[in-house]
Amino acid sequence: MRPLRRALAAIALSCAATAAVLVPSAPAQAATPDPVLFVHGYKGGAWNFDLMVADFKASGWPADRLYAMSYNPFQSNVTTAEQIRDQVNALRARTGAAKVDVVTHSMGGLGSRWYLKFLGGTSYVDDWVSLGGPNHGTNAAQVCDWALASCKEMATGSSFLTQLNSGDETPGAVNYGTFWSSCDELINPDSSTVLSGAANTNVGCVEHAWLVVSENVSQLTRDFVR
Repeated sequence: MRPLRRALAAIALSCAATAAVLVPSAPAQAATPDPVLFVHGYKGGAWNFDLMVADFKASGWPADRLYAMSYNPFQSNVTTAEQIRDQVNALRARTGAAKVDVVTHSMGGLGSRWYLKFLGGTSYVDDWVSLGGPNHGTNAAQVCDWALASCKEMATGSSFLTQLNSGDETPGAVNYGTFWSSCDELINPDSSTVLSGAANTNVGCVEHAWLVVSENVSQLTRDFVR
C-alpha cells in the first residue's frame, strides 16, 4: 500500500503544480493618468476644448482629472502665466497628483511656457502640448498689437517672445510636443510653432481653429500625454 500511496501523492503534487501554472495572473491595473489642464487661445474660452475633453473621457480619463480654464485673453501673457500656475496648483491639490499635463491652443501656449520657464512650472508639469502656438510670433498680431497687451506680445520679435525664447526653449524635464498644420492661416507653422527640443508634428491640412476639434489631432494629443 505504501508504494500506491506514494504514487498517488506524486500525482496530486504534479496536478497541483500544473494547476498553479495554468491559473492566469490578475491583469495589471492601468495607471491613473495625469490630470490635464486645457488652456485656450486668443478670444477663446474653456468651451473651445469641449470636444477634446469628451474624447479624453471616452478614452479613459476620469472626469475629475480634466479641467479647461478660462482667462482674459486680452491681458498680458505674464498675468495669464500666473493664473495657469494657480490652476495647476489647484488641480494637483484636488487630485493628489504630483504633476499634471498641459494642453494648449494658439496663444495659450505662450502663457503656459512663461509659467514653465519663469514660475517654476517645470517641477509640476509632465507633458506639455502646443496646438498651433505662435511660439515665435505671428503676423496676424498686427491687427491688434497697437491696443492689446497680449497681441503686442504675439508680434514677431516682441520683447516678450525674445525673453521667452532666449536660451533653452524647452527647459526642464518636461515632455514638450507641438502640433502644427500646413494649412494654418494665422500662424506660420513651420517657423513659429515648432520648438527646439520638442517633438514637432505636422498634423496635415487643418485650419487654425479646427485644431481643437479635429479627431486626428485629439488622438495625437491623447497618445502624446498618455
